Formats: sequence, C-alpha cells, structure tokens
Amino acid sequence: MAPGDRPLVWLRTEVKTPPFSASARLDAGFLLRRLQRGERLGLPQARSMPSIASRCVELRIPDGEHTWRIVCRVDADAVVIADVFSKKTQKTPQLVIQTCRRRLREYDRLVGGSDG
Repeated sequence: MAPGDRPLVWLRTEVKTPPFSASARLDAGFLLRRLQRGERLGLPQARSMPSIASRCVELRIPDGEHTWRIVCRVDADAVVIADVFSKKTQKTPQLVIQTCRRRLREYDRLVGGSDG
C-alpha cells in the first residue's frame, strides 16, 4: 500500500483462488487498488449502489461462467468491503442488500460512525 492509500477493511468475505480464478482475483485487486487511491469508477467496472448506502459501489468482475460482485463503501479513511458474491441475475438479491446494510451499520457503530 502506498502512502495516502486507503486501507481495505474486510467485513466478512475475501477474494481468493478458488473460487475466483487467478485472473479474476488480479482484476479484483486492480479495481480495489484504484478505489484505495481515490479513483471514481463507473460502468462497466463498477456501479453506484445508493440502495445500500451513500458512497457504495458494486465492482463487477467477469470470470468465465461467473460474474463476481464486490460491494464496498468508499470512506475518507478506508475502503470497506461489505460482501463478495457470485451474481447470477441482473438484479442484486434483496438478501445481499440487507446483509450489506447490516454489516456497514455494525462497522459504523464499532468505529464511531461513518464519515461523510
């Protein structure tokens, strides 16, 4: 991590091979590094997820027959990863949205609130 980069905070899951292919793991790491450095990502690599929380994005990682998603929130002091999952439909499952909201609320409670 370079000076000034935001650290990654993993709330539950991680990106590892398997189930990610080595190539997909590298792609995920590259996109996360860009977020750590303060870059704003858009389609096709990422899309905003205001239904979860402000500053949340869903990273898109194509991987053969799978399409992985990494839901994270970009805070001023960290990139907080709420979930990693294989997406099979166009719509994000409601259970994933609820789980991410709950994990981020718990994180905010533990660290003293979300930064704006």
